[in-house]
Amino acid sequence: MTVVFAYRRRQIHRFIQAAAVAAAMLSAPAGAADVTTVMVDQATISRLPERVATIVIGNPLIADVTLQPGGLMIITGKGYGTTNLIALDRTGAVLTERSIQVIGAQDDVVVVYRGVARESYSCAPQCERRVTLGDAPEYFDPTLLQATGRSQRAQGQAATTQPAR
Repeated sequence: MTVVFAYRRRQIHRFIQAAAVAAAMLSAPAGAADVTTVMVDQATISRLPERVATIVIGNPLIADVTLQPGGLMIITGKGYGTTNLIALDRTGAVLTERSIQVIGAQDDVVVVYRGVARESYSCAPQCERRVTLGDAPEYFDPTLLQATGRSQRAQGQAATTQPAR
């Protein structure tokens, strides 16, 4: 009889352990597994609880986040990789935590290797130079300088142009 009781006790003990593991898995915070994916140099919109007061980004070189009223969050991909985001309320309590994964562009990009030097081109429909992280400095820097100069000229031109009367 003692053997039967010991066997039943082990069965009950195993059942309690399994139930405890299942309860722990079900009660794990859902936000811990949340992953938001955004492409580098692009933005996406996501919602947070309205009472968010502070946002912490693990690595701001990977992603930038701007909080708007009503819990609206704009995530911009800055560099390749994965970082985390933590949202806190005014008391410092964690409201949510999620991962932000920044991936490369998935459009018509052609990558040219000249030895170990890399160049990227956006080919839709014609191939044009593209500023992409990881390109060789001899290619990246002049391409970025051209894009920045064009943008500055466009902004400067818009500011000095007066409407016709």
